[in-house]
Amino acid sequence: MVALCIVCSLSNVSAQEKPKKQLNIIVFGAHPDDCDNKIGGTAALFAKMGHRVKFVSVTNGDAGHYAKGGGNLAKIRRKEAQEAGKRLGIEYTVLDNHDGELFPTIEVRHQVIREIRKWDADIVLTHRPVDYHPDHRYTGVLVQDAAYLVIVPNVTPDTPPLKKNPVFLYLQDHFQKPNEFKADIAVDITSVFDTKMDGLDAHSSQFYEWLPWTEGKLAEVPKEEKEKREFLIKEWSRPISDNVRASLTKWYGHKKAKEAMHAEAFEICEYGKQPTDEEIRVLFPMLNN
Repeated sequence: MVALCIVCSLSNVSAQEKPKKQLNIIVFGAHPDDCDNKIGGTAALFAKMGHRVKFVSVTNGDAGHYAKGGGNLAKIRRKEAQEAGKRLGIEYTVLDNHDGELFPTIEVRHQVIREIRKWDADIVLTHRPVDYHPDHRYTGVLVQDAAYLVIVPNVTPDTPPLKKNPVFLYLQDHFQKPNEFKADIAVDITSVFDTKMDGLDAHSSQFYEWLPWTEGKLAEVPKEEKEKREFLIKEWSRPISDNVRASLTKWYGHKKAKEAMHAEAFEICEYGKQPTDEEIRVLFPMLNN
């Protein structure tokens, strides 16, 4: 399958010095916009610090709308992903697999392995394989299945293997069974919350049309751009849960954790490299600020 790559740059990054060690972060979402709403703020922080971030949508999103669909919708969503990437300062790739039809096949596993290897990833993030949407679940399975194979030379031999296994992490969700999400790492994104909203705003077919429609709120979406933005901020200004607040306290200390208004959290996958707290601070340098 063909992947569409979108290289984007944040205007103020070029003026900054590159970090001593540039980190490579890759995030796999099932659909264009999944990565943005789970890790858009943390991605913006990484990008502003001079690190390389890539979002990968494993499907092209061609089913995610109530009035549009097929190739036309896929084109719309690719354009939205391109714009979101520009706003966040990251690279965005949309794989050409059908929305709502994803399955953890060998072919798609190879696609995932290639993306991780080509990015020379230090950190890989994805959905937990516990979710209401089969595309989300299977994206999690696909990335889990790649967690060891990315270093095996005879698997997907057309792409050179990694020399080290990355740290694999799960994106936050609210599902409880069989196990609830554990906030091993929490990042204060208060300073870049507006940037995250910029990224979500780029996915207009989703955050102003499809998702409000699925929630019975389509009539509540304003027509004017300023009011739309206010609607978006209201929808995504969600309270920080107790377990995420506790994780913020661990990484930032009590005072900074208490002051945080917005956060994103991640759970360490048992596959891949198992980082120490010291290694986590290297991989997430914003925790040291």
